[in-house]
Amino acid sequence: MQTVVSFIIIFGTLVFVHELGHLIFAKRAGILCREFAIGFGPKVFSFTKNETVYTIRLLPIGGFVRMAGEDVEAVEIKPGYRVGLKFDRDGKVNKIILNNKDKYRDIKVIEVEEVDLEHKLYVKGFEDEEDQTLQTFEVHPKAVVVQDGVEMQIAPYDRQFSSKTLGQRTMAIFAGPMMNFVLAIVIFMVMAAIQGVVTDEAKLGKLTEDGAAISAGLKANDEVQAINGSEVSSWQDVQQEIQKHPGKEIEFVVEREGKTLEIPVTPKEVERDGKMLGVIGVYPPTEKSITGVLAYGFTETYFWTKQIFTLLGDLITGQFDIDMLSGPVGIYVSTEEVAKSGLIYLLKWAGVLSINLGIMNLLPIPALDGGRLAFFAVEAVRGKPLDKQKEGMVHFIGFALLMLLMLVVTWNDIQRFFL
Repeated sequence: MQTVVSFIIIFGTLVFVHELGHLIFAKRAGILCREFAIGFGPKVFSFTKNETVYTIRLLPIGGFVRMAGEDVEAVEIKPGYRVGLKFDRDGKVNKIILNNKDKYRDIKVIEVEEVDLEHKLYVKGFEDEEDQTLQTFEVHPKAVVVQDGVEMQIAPYDRQFSSKTLGQRTMAIFAGPMMNFVLAIVIFMVMAAIQGVVTDEAKLGKLTEDGAAISAGLKANDEVQAINGSEVSSWQDVQQEIQKHPGKEIEFVVEREGKTLEIPVTPKEVERDGKMLGVIGVYPPTEKSITGVLAYGFTETYFWTKQIFTLLGDLITGQFDIDMLSGPVGIYVSTEEVAKSGLIYLLKWAGVLSINLGIMNLLPIPALDGGRLAFFAVEAVRGKPLDKQKEGMVHFIGFALLMLLMLVVTWNDIQRFFL
């Protein structure tokens, strides 16, 4: 149960923050965002607030923000349709009812002759078949079209994604991956605030209860001056001297509360990467400071960003096998293992996953944010956008291929962990 909760919280947070970036910058640009969704497939839960439907969907494989003008609008009104019009106090149409009109009171039913819900916002029509007087009705910019009892707000052109400047559109798309990097920085800062920031002092940090250090009489915060006659000036020096003497007694010279003490310690033997190393059960020294916490968030994010790009390079050059990729199942299993190690390791895992999600979405792959940004780059060079239908087809094919890859990776995960 702990694993399930950890997975839901981590995965849900990563997707939520990513999509929140899209939502915030899209709304700042004045784009009508129809839906903010976590997951794909059938709706499990939904509510509406400030023009946007917020939903949780069944399949936990991502999320999306549906912006006006990006998808084919589900409702289209053509000349010849008989529709019901409901008006606000100012006399503007605030509801256009397509069917089941008998369920609504105080509506005017007309036969549509002409309609424009994108630019001039009006609907023209005849109220009576015998009286062919053409009437024009002004439509409110936030009017809704009602079909089968379901309301959908109209999207005037200035509320559509494509009406915005290249900079606004670019920021609305880039904001998703950007927020994943911001989240990683915050997570690593929280880690540093909890456990402290590792320093390179020749000093002992926290001691493990079953280690050789605590048994020999060493204490946390002891300042190490020398080990086996060799002077040390950093934690790295201390660590190297300990590792060089597995199973052999070594003498620590430490300063504690103004006194110099000589304490013999015998490091335990452990095997790492085929080599026998000495360990005494001591953590590196840490400190807690505002500047240290802030710096750690950025340096750790930079470190893991480089690591992930290195792995991507191996994938491109063929040194990284597809079987090493993991989908939701693999992430779930890894989360289970990490959760056993405690909160700090779980936070670190969430930070690394957030960076990974940000980088993957920035790759110039159709259907991903990076693919869309690549099209914007071409638009910037050409001075005009590419054909919308052709771009849509490229993204559709890219999405289909990504779903296929997801199925392959998920099947590999199931075989590796459960079969």
